[in-house]
Amino acid sequence: MNKLLEVSHLHKKYHTLNNEITALEDINFSVYENDFISIVGPSGCGKSTILSILSDLTDKSGGDISIKKGYQIAYMLQDNSLLPFRTILENCLLGLELTGQLTEENKNYVLYLLKTYGLESFIHQYPNNLSGGMKQRCALIRTLAVKPDILLLDEATSALDYQSSIKINDDIYNIIKKEGKTAIMVTHDISQAISMSNRVIVLSKRPAVVKNEYILEWDCNELPSMNREKSNFSKYYNQIWSDLDEQI
Repeated sequence: MNKLLEVSHLHKKYHTLNNEITALEDINFSVYENDFISIVGPSGCGKSTILSILSDLTDKSGGDISIKKGYQIAYMLQDNSLLPFRTILENCLLGLELTGQLTEENKNYVLYLLKTYGLESFIHQYPNNLSGGMKQRCALIRTLAVKPDILLLDEATSALDYQSSIKINDDIYNIIKKEGKTAIMVTHDISQAISMSNRVIVLSKRPAVVKNEYILEWDCNELPSMNREKSNFSKYYNQIWSDLDEQI
């Protein structure tokens, strides 16, 4: 397997005026090409902090992060952050503009993504004309526009209702797999983590360590909604729930 990313003994401390808080104590995991990894854990354990460190938004306090030479990471935030005064196409081109990569070739790639994933007829519309699921698709396309190798997803469907969430999970998974990307997702939703991932990493309560890691036996060509119907779905759910329940 082609290893893209290695996280070794990662820890993070926050300093306040009165004390020091250790969020991450000893985090270790590897990421391989075409992985879809979910990270779950108790509230406040530092799940999103890991993504912030991987994307260089937050400094680590110690440990090592090594990424394969020439490979790039992009972060899709929890809030879709679409600008209401920019059209869908303009929103999707924003990252390319900010990074100085707005070439004709890259613009055509964005137009290809919008057409392929059902947003072609909305490119001149504004975000308030889109459903919640379509906004998430747009945010994902904006993230893919810079052609990253690894996508970081933070609670990608938390703002959606249950039915919309299941549908957009399928959409996100389908797009990521068809575009040949590797993904690391943070979520509080155990069902989402199991149905979308080939591996689930369970963190302990703060200060967080990796409590457990599960390898899930899914057919990567099937959608997450189909995985929810499989007989071993409840087995995985109960195992992960038990890990988290011990920490409440």
